[in-house]
Amino acid sequence: MSTTDKTDSTPQLMSRGLTLLFAVAGGAAVGNLYWSQPLLEFIARDFQSSAATAGWLVTLTQIGYVLGILLVVPLGDVLNRKRVVPLILLCSAVALAVCAAAPSIVVLQAALFAVGLSTVAGQLLVPLAGDLAGPGARVKVVGTVTAGMLTGILLSRTISGFIAGLLGWRAVYIVAAIAAVVFAVVLRRAIPQLEPKTSMPYAALLASLGTILAQHRMIRWTLLLGATAFAVFTMFWTSLTFLLSAAPFSYPVPVIGLFGLAGLAGVITAQRAGWLYNRGWGFPATGAAWAATLLTLVAAALGAGSVVIIILAVIVIDIAIQVINRINQASLFEVSHEARSRLNTLFVTGNFIGGAAGSAAVAVLWPIGGWTAIMVAGSGLCLFGLLLWWLGRRTA
Repeated sequence: MSTTDKTDSTPQLMSRGLTLLFAVAGGAAVGNLYWSQPLLEFIARDFQSSAATAGWLVTLTQIGYVLGILLVVPLGDVLNRKRVVPLILLCSAVALAVCAAAPSIVVLQAALFAVGLSTVAGQLLVPLAGDLAGPGARVKVVGTVTAGMLTGILLSRTISGFIAGLLGWRAVYIVAAIAAVVFAVVLRRAIPQLEPKTSMPYAALLASLGTILAQHRMIRWTLLLGATAFAVFTMFWTSLTFLLSAAPFSYPVPVIGLFGLAGLAGVITAQRAGWLYNRGWGFPATGAAWAATLLTLVAAALGAGSVVIIILAVIVIDIAIQVINRINQASLFEVSHEARSRLNTLFVTGNFIGGAAGSAAVAVLWPIGGWTAIMVAGSGLCLFGLLLWWLGRRTA
């Protein structure tokens, strides 16, 4: 990929221990978004509320997270992150503590909105890891931190259900609040001193997101590629729950949740994406990942009644989409040393928009044609992704 910042000669400040700390802390932070998903029935029963009212808990958390990405993460380019990251974690701890003590579901909804708004520490740690890593190790380090966050997403629902089953749903938020405080203290000591990379007023900082997007064709191409991939990913995983809960499988919720563990294969295997990117094979690897996703969706449509085929589809799609995701993120971080937090803001926002579109597509297509209709639509998106990938070869 072409770059606009050729002066990045950052020394390697990321040890293996610090990389692991960033990965675990990022995973714990992003897990805050998903604690409530398996708890909705518990919470609704506790507050004697309807399922629809409890469902807003997830929605408000996601809305808060989007606003946090847009309004807070860009600050990583202009503020001292040794102070900002721990402060954000402490704000998250306060919001989580309010969740644990919420006297009503309305208070819980407001607190979870604040949790979403303040749970962006992981998205500040990713570009920080990129800044602290030397150029030769950047892709691997960022990939490891991102893998930690993905693992946090995959495991958060399982951990939440386990703690709630033993100690009640409020205990989940008590544990999460304590973890946030611990990570805030540890990171305050562990993060190296790194001066802000640029200086500008907050309004100008936010306005620069649009400027960056308008100035760089490669960024627009990469974001569209990423949003398309995340739409496919979300369509597959959202519809998978419907498929596994219906005949011929009729699996209970705990069993369906175990399928998420197969997604860990994608997190682990996609570490090789950094190796491919560093050797200049990022573009062909992206094309191969799109082709693998397309073939897997076709196989999943034809083998919808086979649990073996479905498990293999979970593994392959997770690996392929994570490869696309890693290479896209690595490409963006090479554009500018000074704007990595803002580039990460654009990257995460684009993926979130794609994911939301994928979820909406499932809601429309499932009543019409079920699993087959969604696999066909996903295959169409893969063809679009392959076309977009090929048209962008001059940018790569």
